[in-house]
Amino acid sequence: MSYASYENQGRVRKQRTGIPVRLLIAGAIVLFSVISYFSMGDTNPITGETQRVAMSPDEEIALGLQAAPEMAAQFGGLHPDRNAQRHVDQIGAELLAAVKQIVQREGGKNPYQFEFHLLADPETVNAFALPGGQVFITAALYQRLETDGQLAGVLGHEVGHVLMRHGAQRLAKQKLTQGLVGAAGVAGGSQESAQLAAAVGQMVNMKYGRDDELESDKWGVELTAEAGYDPRSMLDVMRILEEASGGGGPPEMMSTHPKPANRQAYIKEVIETVFPNGLPPGLRK
Repeated sequence: MSYASYENQGRVRKQRTGIPVRLLIAGAIVLFSVISYFSMGDTNPITGETQRVAMSPDEEIALGLQAAPEMAAQFGGLHPDRNAQRHVDQIGAELLAAVKQIVQREGGKNPYQFEFHLLADPETVNAFALPGGQVFITAALYQRLETDGQLAGVLGHEVGHVLMRHGAQRLAKQKLTQGLVGAAGVAGGSQESAQLAAAVGQMVNMKYGRDDELESDKWGVELTAEAGYDPRSMLDVMRILEEASGGGGPPEMMSTHPKPANRQAYIKEVIETVFPNGLPPGLRK
């Protein structure tokens, strides 16, 4: 059959249905993507909440362990100072004891295997966590911190990302976004349409990222206090981050991280909510 015959058949199908074939295909992609996303429901073993996640806790742990060496290599490898690494491990262990206490009170279960790594990078001020419990802090940030409480706040925030399964959630959302972007490209029939849809999809995922940061700040407050440190130390961390950025950086609406000044206000609000009668005495800085 000639190309002209195929083209004529396509026109006949369009006339019969009144809907271009590409829109039918796009609709099928959207339907499949949405159904796949909502079928990813799983119960968070820490909070008992139902979440849309792309993997099980065991798969998160395996992914984190597999990716950890590569991530460390991107930041100059592990720091050679064993005393500094032991310091990070010590604060991490105190936070994990706090996790155990909080989870037991809430009737949950912590399936994650945490490890804390000090990276050699002397320039990049950063801390992050991989799904499953691999937590990293760069030397550039570690050396700027002034107290154990500040280090506890940074690591506690990253532990919160793991406990709330933010990595697995983001993967699920990215799969949904990729499906919707593909459908938009098919429906629009042009590269420009696909690029516009991709930009919108990235902004949607960025919004969720900002929410994740605030949610992890709440965990940072609770874990820091449970470990015996003053959660107001996290306010000093925000000051340090602001100073490290020189007050610059991208506008907040285009960043996955809220501005430190806005996070300071949120942290103060969380402290007042968690401790309405004031912080307990004897907390360390």
